[in-house]
Amino acid sequence: MLENYLPILVVIGIAFAFAVGSVVMSRLIGVKKPSEAKLAPYECGMPLLGGAEERFSIKFYIIAMLFILFDIEAVFLYPWAVMFKRLGIFGFVEMGVFIAILLVGFIYVWKKGALEWE
Repeated sequence: MLENYLPILVVIGIAFAFAVGSVVMSRLIGVKKPSEAKLAPYECGMPLLGGAEERFSIKFYIIAMLFILFDIEAVFLYPWAVMFKRLGIFGFVEMGVFIAILLVGFIYVWKKGALEWE
């Protein structure tokens, strides 16, 4: 049974050796000329406005989590659409229930005001 997994282990070993080798070689032969401009943080072309300790509103994280939640759920619509004819009425009803649950969750979030950006 080990011979079935040997090629996978070899590929994992080669990938790990390449990753470690790349980091080590860049440290050894890379040019090291630090300057104030190179060491400064850079974000979207905008100058740094505050420190790294600046606190963000929890609304930012809630909006991000809700976006991920509802965006990921939309991915499940694609396989259903591809297999729509083979699933028949059962698949249609199941997807209707799925979308109804998502809609109830979306309406709940909307009524709670979690989507308002203030």
